[in-house]
Amino acid sequence: MSQSKPAIKHDTLFDKPFTTPLDKAARFSFDEQVVACFPDMIRRSVPGYGQVLAMLPIFARRHCKYRQQSDKGRVSRIYDLGCSLGAASMTLAGEFEPQDLQIKAIDISPAMTNEATTLLKDNYPEHDIEVITADIRDVELEPCDMVILNLTLQFLPAADRVAVLETIYNALSEGGILVLTEKTHAFDEQYDAWLVERYYDFKRANGYTEMEISGKRNALENVLITDTLDEHHARLAQVGFKRHLTWFQFLNFVSIVAFK
Repeated sequence: MSQSKPAIKHDTLFDKPFTTPLDKAARFSFDEQVVACFPDMIRRSVPGYGQVLAMLPIFARRHCKYRQQSDKGRVSRIYDLGCSLGAASMTLAGEFEPQDLQIKAIDISPAMTNEATTLLKDNYPEHDIEVITADIRDVELEPCDMVILNLTLQFLPAADRVAVLETIYNALSEGGILVLTEKTHAFDEQYDAWLVERYYDFKRANGYTEMEISGKRNALENVLITDTLDEHHARLAQVGFKRHLTWFQFLNFVSIVAFK
């Protein structure tokens, strides 16, 4: 099936100087402006994002064993939490037959879920994919085989993160997995400073100007709150995961797989 490919708008959200104190204090939000340039933003801002997506079907084939019952029979149920435009869901749908998966993609941003619904229906109309507009902290998850939490936990208040992971752990069937991808910071200040500066080099190499890098950093302040890698692993152990490992790292971005 040929996939529809809407024109990708270049990310120019922060290419102009702030003109008022209110502009400078504006917080980053996943609104229509961000949705319009989101694929370009992710491609140029998140090291290794394509590699993480490419591995999801490989993980799913190994760990999703048709454990869940649906009205169409036994399926593997996968949650894509904080789905944005549905890239993870689309990657999975592209590698599985419609009868094999039931995907539930959830995001709090109506702008994101509206566009994700259109993209997924246009490209995979026969797949069982439900896009839900909701706060993942308020959703009761059905039993499932795999949960994807890509660059999402970092936008939740730190006090709410354990509860979200507990919900995921309780919903996963034995043998199921959580794939957790996050931006992190290092405990050692010198090490962290090196990683941050190399990350800015990565963004410069992808065409971002100093003004854009600074503007995005200011907009995300107190919106995106990172943890250390050790804090992520400690939290996973706290909610019950006995095995969890860092399978991917690119600068200060990491992906962890946790086994139920």
